[in-house]
Amino acid sequence: MNLSTRLAEKLPGILPAPSSPLLRKGVSELRFFSIANHSRRLGWGLQKKMVWSLDRAETCVVNNSCLVHPATEAYAQEAIEAIKSEKVIAVPTDTLYGFACDACSLDAVNRIYEIKGRKLTSPLAICVGDVLDIKRVATTNHLPHGLLDSLLPGPVTLVLQRGESSILEKSLNPGIDTIGVRVPDCEFIRQVSRGSGSVLALTSANLSGDRSSVCVKDFENLWQHCAYVYDGGLLPSGRAGSTIVDLTNVGKYKIIRPGSAKHATVAILEKYLLEEEQEEEDL
Repeated sequence: MNLSTRLAEKLPGILPAPSSPLLRKGVSELRFFSIANHSRRLGWGLQKKMVWSLDRAETCVVNNSCLVHPATEAYAQEAIEAIKSEKVIAVPTDTLYGFACDACSLDAVNRIYEIKGRKLTSPLAICVGDVLDIKRVATTNHLPHGLLDSLLPGPVTLVLQRGESSILEKSLNPGIDTIGVRVPDCEFIRQVSRGSGSVLALTSANLSGDRSSVCVKDFENLWQHCAYVYDGGLLPSGRAGSTIVDLTNVGKYKIIRPGSAKHATVAILEKYLLEEEQEEEDL
């Protein structure tokens, strides 16, 4: 029995069968990443193995029932199907790694809360694929023309009123009439959001209260709870996360969290003549 045959039997559903047309056509023999070195160093008994894909020189990590794949266009459809199946995935953004699911699936949203150990009273933000999609979920007609396109895509979360025409389920963040909206400057998550036909609920990929994740290893203990984890490498913006700004009041802004882009965000807001909302003093 050759190596390809043994592997196909050990990893059904992931590797093609020995009789697969892929192998008969000679498209690619299964090639293992430094197999001699890794088999000695890691041992075949470990659950984690580095496997070359059949048609791309990209590394996939098999860890229990969870697959870690590169956050590339080649895997976007896989992520879209997981979202449509009401599963939770982990994805890179332009700031931190996050857990994402269909924001209109109560089961999937509850699953994120369970994974993080997060209080149900703590609201989740959402992610849309393009700036034009924001009006599907929130009220934007009070904002200066061009402001949204100047801020987004980028490391900013905008807090806006949902409005009566929002497509969001009322079960998402119940009792809260505002929503935090993101359009990250990260093509992978935007492509997944577009392809899902919905919008994504998005929150940081960590246990509630733990430090935020800038690489997939930071939350390795939570991989098993995701359908897939998509690796975009080390994210360079640090652990401050996105800048959160409240734009619910006409002509005003309020910085809720400085995040990683406060100064650039404030400069844009003031360019459009928005004024900082002052805290009311207690009498």
